[in-house]
Amino acid sequence: MSNLNLKAKQTNTYDAIVIGSGASGGWAAKELCDAGLKTLVLDRGRMVRHIEDYPTASKAPWEFEFRGNIPLEKRAGLADWSWKREETVQWAMSEDEQPVIFEKPFRWWRSYHVGGKSLLWARATQRWSDFDFEGPARDGFAVDWPIRVKDLNPWYEYVEKFAGIAGAKDGLAELPDSEVMPGFELSCIENYYKEQLKTNFTNRYLIQGRCAHLTDPQEIHRQQGRIKCQNQTMCNRGCVYGGYFSSNASTLPWAEKTGNLTIRPDSIVHSVIYDDAKEKATGVKIIDRETGDEMDFYAKIIFVNASTIASNSILLNSKSSRFPEGIGNDSGLMGKFLGSHNYRGKGYATFEGFLDKKQEGRHAGHAYVPRFRNVFKQETDFLRGYSIGMSGGRGMSSDTDMIGDELRDNLLNQILNDHWGMAAWMQGETVPVEDNHVRLSTDQVDKYGIPKIILSVEWKENDNKMVADFIEQQTAMYEKAGFTNIKVEDSGALPGSDIHEMGGVRMGKDPKTSLLNEWNQLHHCKNVFVTDGACMTSTSTQNPTLTFMALTARAANYAVEELNRKNL
Repeated sequence: MSNLNLKAKQTNTYDAIVIGSGASGGWAAKELCDAGLKTLVLDRGRMVRHIEDYPTASKAPWEFEFRGNIPLEKRAGLADWSWKREETVQWAMSEDEQPVIFEKPFRWWRSYHVGGKSLLWARATQRWSDFDFEGPARDGFAVDWPIRVKDLNPWYEYVEKFAGIAGAKDGLAELPDSEVMPGFELSCIENYYKEQLKTNFTNRYLIQGRCAHLTDPQEIHRQQGRIKCQNQTMCNRGCVYGGYFSSNASTLPWAEKTGNLTIRPDSIVHSVIYDDAKEKATGVKIIDRETGDEMDFYAKIIFVNASTIASNSILLNSKSSRFPEGIGNDSGLMGKFLGSHNYRGKGYATFEGFLDKKQEGRHAGHAYVPRFRNVFKQETDFLRGYSIGMSGGRGMSSDTDMIGDELRDNLLNQILNDHWGMAAWMQGETVPVEDNHVRLSTDQVDKYGIPKIILSVEWKENDNKMVADFIEQQTAMYEKAGFTNIKVEDSGALPGSDIHEMGGVRMGKDPKTSLLNEWNQLHHCKNVFVTDGACMTSTSTQNPTLTFMALTARAANYAVEELNRKNL
């Protein structure tokens, strides 16, 4: 029996294990495989292969039985936040897959499959500046980041060139330029609004939103098998062209070509295994989703990239005599100081000009106003600030207030709207506080026998003040630009609606106040790296995925160097 066990252990042993296959997990796999490490990627969901597993890609509305709607009876058993349209129902999760205890109202978007949310993200990509990395130290919240933008700049560039980012060089200190290919052109109303901001304000700019789409594919993208974005705007079905960046189209196939990658879907990660005698992590325990069997896999280094809340829960459940409260959790801070983005502020207004123009075609980008509050100095009664996403258009519409022949004729003969409209939505930085947290239940488990996750997150006074400021400022910006029918309001969106959860396993300089060092290693277990949203010390106002990917590439290359030096 001992020989059988030894053989099984050898079969299940790799150089590296990556937990999760989304944007950051895919980058970990790519870098580790490129370095020659035999790498196992574990994902709790089903296998999704690029192109062949996108069943609804490019389908026209009339190819769906109910033009994409799903009858109520077919929605039964799906989680209430799931993708409940026929175009995207393949990404939906059953409501009994991972039940959560919401101690306070929260919206946790999940989609468990190989590739994760990299198939579904909004693809907005902006770099951080030192205004963001220095925020906690300057403003007196959280702890100081152990890195600055100079540490990440080479990795931003590296990731951007491989992924492909569309946008412009804007020359703004608060939003450093990226390596970009041509961006999506602004509409006439967006260009008008841009000029009005210049005229009426000294520090507010409308720019092309930077996004992970190929508008001018380079050789590195052709090597990935990806081509130019076709502007179908059907991105969340999966893109057969690889026009936008996803793990499935880019990093995972790249890693697979090395011959060093093994992907194991349907693998529910229970915990990271810690060996008290060796004083290091030695592997990962999983439960096979289809058979229910427990299995152990072994490796020299482990990357935890399961997404923020899931990564926190895995690490908290990784208990041993050395770490009774979760691996690396000597400080007791694991799971605390969760942050996100505040999406509550929404706005819309109309404009009477440009009636000789209309929109033509579609594109995947939108306009963007970088943060302008509290950047160079503290100027409000709240900390930090917000960016604003914007989209202007003049579309076609139909009068649907009738029935029969009139309704049919109106649907077939749409008319041009008699005005242009401009939508705005805030993306506010939340200041992490200790009582916004995730923890594990002590008396309830899910169907796999894993303790249920308890989420306890709520908006704070700082968030409320920020929403009020957005409403005031966005209204003023509309008014000064000559817009009418202005409506800017607090939508009341729950925490989690942004899908940008961050923190819980934050980086820092001091093991007493943080969990990870400047290389994303657990302070007290150096062969475990956490490089997804869980590692974030603060949230900034920028969309976070580009930073996750840059941190991952940096940490993975460092891990390989340390492994070669026999330090891990």
